[in-house]
Amino acid sequence: MSQPKRKLKLGVFIAGTGHHVASWRHPNAVPDAAMNLDYFKQLAKKAEEGKLDLLFLADSLSINQTSHPNVLTRFEPLTLLSSIAESTSTIGLAATASTTYSEPFHIARQFASLDHLSGGRAAWNVVTSSIEETAKNFSGEEHLAHHKRYERAEEFVEVVKGLWDSWEEDALVRNKETGEFFESSKLHELQHKGEFFSVRGPLNVSRTPQGQPVIIQAGSSEDGQKLAAKTAELIFTAQNDLDKAKEFYQSLKGKVEAAGRAREDVSIMPGIFPIIADTEEEAQAKYEELQELIVPEIG
Repeated sequence: MSQPKRKLKLGVFIAGTGHHVASWRHPNAVPDAAMNLDYFKQLAKKAEEGKLDLLFLADSLSINQTSHPNVLTRFEPLTLLSSIAESTSTIGLAATASTTYSEPFHIARQFASLDHLSGGRAAWNVVTSSIEETAKNFSGEEHLAHHKRYERAEEFVEVVKGLWDSWEEDALVRNKETGEFFESSKLHELQHKGEFFSVRGPLNVSRTPQGQPVIIQAGSSEDGQKLAAKTAELIFTAQNDLDKAKEFYQSLKGKVEAAGRAREDVSIMPGIFPIIADTEEEAQAKYEELQELIVPEIG
């Protein structure tokens, strides 16, 4: 009996001119790429033409003088993806948003709006923000402890999903003859009261084309994996060793089952840093060319 065909899922993680710290210095690079809308639109169209499933934008809420050049200045990702949505039609549009320095109502509304604007292509990468200094940009001095950030994140996702269910799919009847704009029985208040949040609802965005945007998670800690197993449909990971990558895969799939979900409900996408060339020697030469562009630390 033949095995069912499995589909390989591919995405592109766009960060300015690239993830290499000196990529902006390459002769062919667009040095202002991180703040260049046309550049992002061109890459998005190219990725869509190449049949990729997903375009992903990371984010952070704190920088300093040693930050990677491609994150020192960059667009707010949901704003950028809303613009890219007009230039594309099939590729998924994913963005990072923090559960530590946001409110559930804001995130629910923003991603629901992106899902509508893109025709059902929005995805939220749930992060808890790992940079300690971020607190100082949000009227605080200390970062929440690691386990507390993940406790908050779990409740945060629960609230967001509840808000996405505010409107049933056919709630908005908009009957001009009778004057009935919506069916009241199909609009739901959330009335959530928990440890971190008190949210009445309902959300002021109608049910999205997907029903709910896709949830992504990328935490590799034990707390992060548990959150992913409970809430995510897609998991990003960075693995540099094949045997350890296999262990991570099996462990995480086991956690998914332990959370009462089917293993196939969650896809795992490992990140790679591709250097493309016709031969391995040419690829190595390209890599070395980038390495030579790194400015030695002055001190």
